[in-house]
Amino acid sequence: MKIAVPRETDAVETRVSATPDTIKKLIGFGATVVVEKDAGKLSRIPDQDYKDAGAEIAADYASTVGDADVVLKVRRPSAGELGAMKKGALVLASMDPYGNEKDVEAMAKAGITAFAMEFMPRITRAQVMDVLSSQANLAGYQAVIEGAAEYDRAMPMMMTAAGTVPAARVFVMGAGVAGLQAIATARRLGAVVTATDVRPAAKEQVESLGAKFVAVEDEEFKQAETAGGYAKQMSEEYQKKQAELVATHIAKQDIVITTALIPGRPAPQLVSKAMLESMRPGAIVVDLAVERGGNVEGAKPGKIATVAGVKVVGHLNMAARIGASASALYAKNLFAFLETMIDKEAKALKPDFEDELLQATVLTRDGKVVHPAFAPAESSGGE
Repeated sequence: MKIAVPRETDAVETRVSATPDTIKKLIGFGATVVVEKDAGKLSRIPDQDYKDAGAEIAADYASTVGDADVVLKVRRPSAGELGAMKKGALVLASMDPYGNEKDVEAMAKAGITAFAMEFMPRITRAQVMDVLSSQANLAGYQAVIEGAAEYDRAMPMMMTAAGTVPAARVFVMGAGVAGLQAIATARRLGAVVTATDVRPAAKEQVESLGAKFVAVEDEEFKQAETAGGYAKQMSEEYQKKQAELVATHIAKQDIVITTALIPGRPAPQLVSKAMLESMRPGAIVVDLAVERGGNVEGAKPGKIATVAGVKVVGHLNMAARIGASASALYAKNLFAFLETMIDKEAKALKPDFEDELLQATVLTRDGKVVHPAFAPAESSGGE
């Protein structure tokens, strides 16, 4: 059982898919682990740490994954990376398949068994494998840090002999995992925090963190959550009422953080240019949904744009801006999932494709796209 840990090649990726801690545990299960040279460099993990944990260091990508039974990655393998993998290899990664159906088909043609970690079901057993939560948590934290860094004033209220510095006003839009962590972080920094979300369950969570909840709480609002805990797409009428409330509120804010994403859909626009124009000079908006089109009009992926005197922060891959912490959590997510596929007595790989975790996450297998959301429709035959 050979497990490969290649170096990520994306320009904005600092994370790595395994740490010395998770590698030590995998070796304990009888695995041979090969790590590509400098795979952990941007996450502050030198090759020597991997060696000390028992891993082998390979000089290049091809020799890392060439005969590996399992490949652990942060991002979906590119077309160039697929060619070096052996058929039947299990590949665990954040696959980002929506809108990238051709890449999913390419993985099927390459013969790999690809698992999309972001499809992990939100059940108690799988909490430790939930990459969306672990990475969103850090993204929410980092969004506040980035916002505070761009804001040219102090965050907490300060009472001094020379006068009082007022606390920054922070508004968090979307109170999922990222939003709740943003609220908690902004509160720790001493800001006055408000938040909004279309899910009724979020109100209690927001208030439990010491923030004020802002939303139009009508009958539609009370039904606005899917069985999986995600926000539903709201009606145009509700969106209009909510936008009016938010527009009034946002004009008074110093820092706004947007976190709204619906899986498989473009990010909803929450902040218009008119709203930005109403904000105070020097205000900051951090858009965590910029990779999916953005929540903020005028946001530019990978850049800090200035719109109507407001800085709109559009950093890509926010969790990777704290790569060492993000890698530590992500690696544990992958390890916990892979562990379910290992027969510890035989010290061999033994995935059970009847397991609900594997069924929910497997994208490609045996040369086919098998996930129901991406598999081609079965032919109904001729007329």
